[in-house]
Amino acid sequence: MKEDNWRKVLKRSITSAKVLSEKFGIPLEELEAVARKFKIRITPYYFSLIKKKDDPIYKQVVPDIRELENNDLFEDPLAEDKDSPVNNIVHRYPDRCLFLVSAVCASYCRFCTRSRKVGDPNKIDMKFIDEGIEYIRQHTEIRDVVISGGDPLLLEDSKIEYILRNLRALAHIEIIRIGTRAPCMLPQRITPNLVRMLKKYHPLYMNVHFNHPDELTPIAMKALGRLADAGIPLGNQTVLLKGVNDDPEVMKQLMQKLLRARVKPYYIYQADLVDRTEHLRTSVQKGLEIIESLRGWTSGMAVPHFVIDAPEGGGKIPLLPEYVTRITDKEVIMRNYEGKVFHYTQPAHAKDEMRKLQKPPCEIDIEQELSIGSFPDTESIPAQSRGIMPERNQAKIPVK
Repeated sequence: MKEDNWRKVLKRSITSAKVLSEKFGIPLEELEAVARKFKIRITPYYFSLIKKKDDPIYKQVVPDIRELENNDLFEDPLAEDKDSPVNNIVHRYPDRCLFLVSAVCASYCRFCTRSRKVGDPNKIDMKFIDEGIEYIRQHTEIRDVVISGGDPLLLEDSKIEYILRNLRALAHIEIIRIGTRAPCMLPQRITPNLVRMLKKYHPLYMNVHFNHPDELTPIAMKALGRLADAGIPLGNQTVLLKGVNDDPEVMKQLMQKLLRARVKPYYIYQADLVDRTEHLRTSVQKGLEIIESLRGWTSGMAVPHFVIDAPEGGGKIPLLPEYVTRITDKEVIMRNYEGKVFHYTQPAHAKDEMRKLQKPPCEIDIEQELSIGSFPDTESIPAQSRGIMPERNQAKIPVK
């Protein structure tokens, strides 16, 4: 792989509504109207993965006329701008911050949370990057910096190294993380020179973004292997999308394939409340069903956290199917992945500990839990992954 191949591939990216109109038979005026709201860019590599109109790859990057529908969602669904003390820094959590260093990506995802910021290569210049580094320098409570964008790996190697070198010079910075979709959209970017440079700045972590098993091609797997061989721990963040990966078997294949590529499944995100993306969102129940179909039915390492990044700056909130049905000072009653019920005996001092916790009594209504999706409809889980559901007569079990 030549070091400059990625630039040549990127220059050939599809940015024209006309090309998509001719390829897929979409009215040109529809595509142009949507593109005025959010630009088109698809690398030729990623475009080659589209097998047919409306397949899981297509849905992620080809504009859809439904993006023009008014659905009362948000331009800034996570209220990042509210927590931005200087340009391109989001400081929401006490000991870590988000550092946005690029406003462009290899391809533009139609569900992008930061579509309000992405698409203008001149939006973030070195002045803003220096301001961000200075803010981090002054705030010694920050120990973990997440470098994101846009896609930071769309910067030249020298600029990436400038950022890493300046952050590593700060004694209070323990961890640096890079968030990128380049291994998925532009795997040619993961060059030997880039990897040699990155490995100088350990501990360095990288979160990648794959949404469908078809994205894990041999060239993408090779790029991930190159990063893993450099000692960079890799995690994957998947967005749950309607018609893309809202299927338990597809998601299981994705998670298992990621592990084979030495990537730990980290998060499945419920799609953010981004303006123009209503047609791509699933119900929360669907995400719970998928987690239920993974837990116990495949290795624990293949089971990510299912989270909602709460609107208006609430942060990440993990969501889990309900496995505990009753807790007392004597025992815990719980179900396993097959729905079988088990009793775990509490230690003798549990009563004192529970009193100290001062947890108020509550009830779990199993019938209600079934209705909202904590236990999935077994018909929607592949036959080889179906378990035995709990008896439905266990409604309203008190928790004392």
